Amino acid sequence: MEIKVLGTGCAGCKALYERVGQVVNELGIQATLSKEEDLIKIMAYNVMSLPALVVDGKVVGKGKLSTAEIKALLTR
Repeated sequence: MEIKVLGTGCAGCKALYERVGQVVNELGIQATLSKEEDLIKIMAYNVMSLPALVVDGKVVGKGKLSTAEIKALLTR
């Protein structure tokens, strides 16, 4: 699984990245987690609100996501 957090480096983006990392570790998911801060690359995902969560190339969540929401998105 490839997971990306899209964001420009704001506090909300950093917090989402940390929460996603915690969930991945807690659930023992085999995943590559990365941050994408390049605005041109972010625009390629056609998102208008940040942060956004991308799993295997598909945007699955936007905005402030709770730990429970992240768990639900990653275990579908």
